[in-house]
Amino acid sequence: MKSVRWCAFLYVVFVAAIPVPGFSSPAVAERWIDKEFQPSSLTRHQQREEMKWFTQTAQRLKAQGVHEIRVVSEVIDTHSYEANILSQAFFDITGIRVVHEIMPEGDLVQRLQKAIYSNSSPYDGWISDSDLIGTHYRYGVIEALSDFMKGAGKDYTNPGLDLKDFIGLRFTTAPDGKLYQLPDQQFANLYWFRADWFARPDLQQRFKARYGYELGVPLNWSAYEDIAEFFSKHVREIDGQPVYGHMDYGKRDPSLGWRFTDAWLSMAGVADKGLPNGLPVDEWGIRVASDQCTPVGASVARGGATNSPAAVYALKKYLQWMNDYAPRQAKALNFSEAGPVAGQGQIAQQIFWYTAFTAALTKPGLPVMNADGTPKWRMAPSPYGVYWKNGMQNGYQDVGSWTFFKSTPLHRKAAAWLYAQFVTSKTVSLKKSITGLTFIRESDIRHEYFTRNADRYGGLIEFYRSPARIAWTPTGSNVPDYPQLANLWWTHIAAAISGDVSPKEALDSLAAQMDKQLGELQAQGMQHCAPRLNPKSDESRYLSDKGSPWKKLPQEKNQGETIAYEKLLQAWREGRVR
Repeated sequence: MKSVRWCAFLYVVFVAAIPVPGFSSPAVAERWIDKEFQPSSLTRHQQREEMKWFTQTAQRLKAQGVHEIRVVSEVIDTHSYEANILSQAFFDITGIRVVHEIMPEGDLVQRLQKAIYSNSSPYDGWISDSDLIGTHYRYGVIEALSDFMKGAGKDYTNPGLDLKDFIGLRFTTAPDGKLYQLPDQQFANLYWFRADWFARPDLQQRFKARYGYELGVPLNWSAYEDIAEFFSKHVREIDGQPVYGHMDYGKRDPSLGWRFTDAWLSMAGVADKGLPNGLPVDEWGIRVASDQCTPVGASVARGGATNSPAAVYALKKYLQWMNDYAPRQAKALNFSEAGPVAGQGQIAQQIFWYTAFTAALTKPGLPVMNADGTPKWRMAPSPYGVYWKNGMQNGYQDVGSWTFFKSTPLHRKAAAWLYAQFVTSKTVSLKKSITGLTFIRESDIRHEYFTRNADRYGGLIEFYRSPARIAWTPTGSNVPDYPQLANLWWTHIAAAISGDVSPKEALDSLAAQMDKQLGELQAQGMQHCAPRLNPKSDESRYLSDKGSPWKKLPQEKNQGETIAYEKLLQAWREGRVR
C-alpha cells in the first residue's frame, strides 16, 4: 500500500520562496535551528556544524550550475511537512531551490513505472516505497546507494549521516547486499482498540461469561472475531450510539489491493517462516527458486501460495468480518475514506490500522480523545491467523525511501541526494518525527521527548522501542515488478466482495494472472533474477505441513487468546515480543 492516501485527488507542488537577504549564511541556519529544528538528538553546536557542511557542499553544486531540483513523494503528513517547510529551510540554508511535488501514491507508482521502463526520470529524486526493492534491483536502472556513497557521491555524502541509526535499512537492501534506497518515513500496520471500553468491568464480565476468557488484546484471529461479535451483536450500543466490533473498507479501488498485499496473507499464515519475508514463499504467495531470488510461480500448482488454503482462509475472514461486524458503509469506502471512521467514536477495534493515522486520531475534541490530551484508544501487535506460526512475518511496515536513477545527471542527482540527506538528517529528523510520527532513526525513537510524551501516542512509542517491530516488514524482493503485479489484486478481490465469485475462485483467478504476468516478465529486460516459471503440477505435490503452501487445516477456528494490555507493554519494556 502502502501508505496513507489522505487526498486521493490532489496534486500539490511546493516551491521554496524567493531568496531573502542573507540566505546561505550561518545566521540563517541558526534561525532555522532555533525556530524549527528543536528538539533534536544533536546539540545546537552539532546542528550548526551539520548545517555548515550542507551549506559548503551546496556551494560546489551551485558552481556546477545547479540552482533548482525536482523531487516527488506521495501525499502523507510527513511529506507535506517536507514539501512545505523543509524545502524552504533547505533553500534558505543552501541556496538550492526545491520543487517538491506530492501526489496520490497510485499516480506516483505509475510515473515511476514509466520512468523505469524508459530509463528516463522526470525527477531528480523520488520517495518511493521499499515495496519496490525487488523491482529496483532487477531492472538495473536505480542507483545502488552503497556504490554511490563510495564512488561518485562520496564528496556529497554527509559524514554525519550515520546509516547505523536508520531502523529500516534491511528493507531497502536487495539480494545482492547493496542498499538501493534511503528511508525517509516509516509506519506500521497494527491493531487498534478502544482501551476505555475494554477496561469497563461490566463489559469484561459480560464477555467472559459468554466466551470463557478475558476481554483483552487479541493474540489470534479467533479472539478478534469473538470481540467483533461481542460488540456488534451483543453490546450494540454505548452512550446512546451504535457500536461496531470491526472496521474495514471494500470499495473497488486500487487501495483494495494494498489492503491485501500489505501482509494480510502473511498475518493469516500464508508464507514460509523467516524475516523480513518468508523464503522460499513470501506474503504475496510468490515462490522463488533455491537461489532465493528467481520467482518461479504464485499458484499452488507452481509451488506458490496465492490461492492456497491459508490464502482462501484470509479472504474468507476479511469478507465475513466486514459483512457481519463492520458499519454498513464500509464496503463502499476506499482506504482514505475509511481512515477517519475510527476517530468518530463508534468502532471498538480495527485489525488493519496504520500508525500513520496516529497524528490525525490524537487531535483535541475527537470522541476518541480525553480532555487531558491522552487517547481513549491504544495500539498493539496485530493478532495472527490460524495458519500463522512462530517465526513468520506478523504484519506490514511502510518504508517510504529516497530513490535515484542512474540516468539522472550526476550534479542534479548529487543535489537531490543532498536534499534527501537534509530531510533525514539528525538536525531535522526528530522534529519531523514529532510532526508526522513516522520514525526512521533509533536516536529519535529513544529520545527523551518521546519518553516524556509516550502516553499521548497510544502505544506507538512502546511498539517502536520493542523487539516486536522486526516482525512487521514491507513487501520483499520476491516481487519482481511491483507496479504490474500489485495492479492485479484489487479487481480480483472486488469480484469476491460483490459475490460474483467465491473466495477460492477469486484467488485461483488471481494466482493464474500472476503466473501469466511472471511469465511475461521473463522477456522484459530484467538484469537480475528474472522470473522463470515452474511447470504446472498437481497441487498435492506442493501442499505440505512443513512449509508453504500449507495444507488445509481440518479446523480453522481455534480457541481465542487475549492478553492484558499492561502485560503486553511490560513485555516490550523488558525486551520481549509478548
